[in-house]
Formats: sequence, structure tokens, C-alpha cells
Amino acid sequence: MSTRLLRIPVLIGLLLTLTACGSGLIRPAGLRTQEDEQRLARIGQEPQRETIWDLFNPADNPNTTVEVNKYLWVAAQDILDFMPIEAVDPFTGVIVYGYGTPPGGGTSYRATVYVQDPALEARSIRVALATRGGPVPRATARAIEDAILTRARQLRIQDRGL
Repeated sequence: MSTRLLRIPVLIGLLLTLTACGSGLIRPAGLRTQEDEQRLARIGQEPQRETIWDLFNPADNPNTTVEVNKYLWVAAQDILDFMPIEAVDPFTGVIVYGYGTPPGGGTSYRATVYVQDPALEARSIRVALATRGGPVPRATARAIEDAILTRARQLRIQDRGL
């Protein structure tokens, strides 16, 4: 009983100590003082995070865009047109396909395509392919990636009239 009574003042003391450690500079997210604006103008960048509470402030630029290669994007849809599209996010370059059977095939596949880079090269695209029984060999997924790259190059040549 006496140890329980001793714990309460110790916990209160710890809480008061931690509360006193604050800098008192906590402002609502998005509000900057004139001093903050002047400092930002001098260094030309966003302020660095200084406390744990800064993790909860939206410091990222909402106008930042992720570039996706349009030829790879369209080529993936051309090559995998036998699969139904379940989800698309053009800002991150992800296309999720549902199960579909390729023409002349007997096995049903599903795929997730990730266009990672605006360049038209092999490292710019990743395909995760699976059947109802589980993932397929990497060589099969790589063959789909190669087909998408080939189609993307064809589309670029058509687009430029070469």
C-alpha cells in the first residue's frame, strides 16, 4: 500500500518535469511567424524538424508530383488488357489487375504493375504476377516486363513518327 502511494507523486513529478521541457513554441500546423518566413527566405528551404511534434506537421509540399512514363503506362494496359483493372494510381505509377486468363492460355493470372521512373528503360517498371496457387517464377514476370517495354518503345516510335 505504501509503495502504491509513493508511485503517484513520482509519476506526477515525472509528468511535470516532461511538461517543463517543452520550448513553448508549438504553433498549429501551417502557421508561420514573420521570423519563420524571413529565415526561410534566407535559406530557401523548408524548416528542419526540431521536435517530436514536428513529425505531425505537414512539412511536405503537396504540389510535388511523381513522374510516370506515359509509354510504359499505356503499354502495360495494352499488354495486360485481358485482366480487369481493380485499382489505378497514376501519381505513384501503380496499376492493380484482377484475375484474368490470357488468350490461348488456361491459367488465370493477376498482376500489379509499378512504373517507377519517367525513363523508358528496364529498371523503370516492375511486375508482380501471381496465379490462384501463388506467385509465378520471376522469369515469367520478367517476360511480361519485356513485353511491356517492347510495346512502350513501339508507342514512342509511333508518337514521334520515326
